[in-house]
Amino acid sequence: MNRDLLRDLYAAVCAALLVLTAVLVGAAIQHRDGSLRVGWPPLLASWDPHVGPGTPAAVVVAAAVVAYGPTLAARLPWRPLLLAVWGTGMAWTWSLALVDGWHRGVAEQLTTRNEYLPAVGRFHDIPAALRDFTRHILIDSPDNWGAHVAGHPPGATLTFVLLDRIGLGGGGWAGTWCITAGTTAAVAVLVAVRTLADESLARRAAPFLVLAPAAVWVGTSADGYFAAVAAWAVALLALAVRGVRPGLNGFCSGLLFGLTVYLSYGLTLMVVVAGAVVWAGSSRRRPLLFALAGFVVVPAVFTALGFEWWEGYRILVTRYYQGAGGVRPYGYWVWANLACTVLIVGPATVAGVRRAVPRRHPAHPNRGDRRLGLLVTAALLALLVADLSGMSKAETERIWLPFAVWLLPACAFLTGARGWLVGQAVLALLVNHLLLTGW
Repeated sequence: MNRDLLRDLYAAVCAALLVLTAVLVGAAIQHRDGSLRVGWPPLLASWDPHVGPGTPAAVVVAAAVVAYGPTLAARLPWRPLLLAVWGTGMAWTWSLALVDGWHRGVAEQLTTRNEYLPAVGRFHDIPAALRDFTRHILIDSPDNWGAHVAGHPPGATLTFVLLDRIGLGGGGWAGTWCITAGTTAAVAVLVAVRTLADESLARRAAPFLVLAPAAVWVGTSADGYFAAVAAWAVALLALAVRGVRPGLNGFCSGLLFGLTVYLSYGLTLMVVVAGAVVWAGSSRRRPLLFALAGFVVVPAVFTALGFEWWEGYRILVTRYYQGAGGVRPYGYWVWANLACTVLIVGPATVAGVRRAVPRRHPAHPNRGDRRLGLLVTAALLALLVADLSGMSKAETERIWLPFAVWLLPACAFLTGARGWLVGQAVLALLVNHLLLTGW
């Protein structure tokens, strides 16, 4: 066994010990005073071994990706590869969601009291609802919003309002939307990696983006959809700064970045990933001017309609500490959140990040390796800042999906892809079949 592989295994074992420690310490704290506010620390889940309609399909998809994924990723033409990644990623995500059945796994996920759909009926007059939005954030305010509506800018809820307006109302369509959109994040990441780094690195990362344990939470949570919007913003920015239709791609990237920060306040940290893209891509200013022009569109529209982002965030901080955020202990979650991250990215990604951050290069370094390492490092930095902020105590298995998808391409640095893919698949299958997750 070579030294690099041995270090990879050490990293994976250390990550597993972190998860085990978070489980044991979390169980003790929760038993003592219930302050963690989760059923199976560090995840928002409960112990419930089960199988379901999606179980056979999940096993078949996992086996197929392990057996054929690396070979097909290396041989397929680029565009068919992107379609294959999206299609297989959807099959993997749908099968995992359906382990809990259609109603529990998909249709009811976004309809609970704290989710988005119960608020759809209050948006008959969208401008009026936006003008009044901040008045219902605090828990003690009249007709206060549910936790997820209050905890996000109104762009998140408006997505489901607009789906309802075009005839796609209800939990089934909302879940379908989140899975269909969320699984495109893998395609966006591949486009960005190929554009900034190297096509061979993107191809090596492709099976890991398909078989990510994160799929457990992409199906079905709105954060999977948020992750896709942010990922496409980054991918289009990468194309722009590398000279591919810099005006159009730059402007569209800005539009999506603008939408991103109106989907989730915390996703302002995607600026760190965007900065890495600009640093790695080009020093030309023209794409950045187009991106800035696109970015201001969404804030301008929401502000004109009466919603003030900064005011919403200011009130949200108070709401956060009125609820579970004020009870959950920072001293546990500041490191247990990282255990949640291990569970969504898997042991292969932990080993890949070890190789990428910092990435040691030979005497003649590969520029693509360095650029991919920079991208992964930026995502890790954004995630750590979110962690230290204290505004993400628990539930980071879904909240951090937009950052986690940018850690996954670090798997391109690994050797023995099939063995690592087995580890990724087994982790996802165990989580989904042993636990009843909150999403």
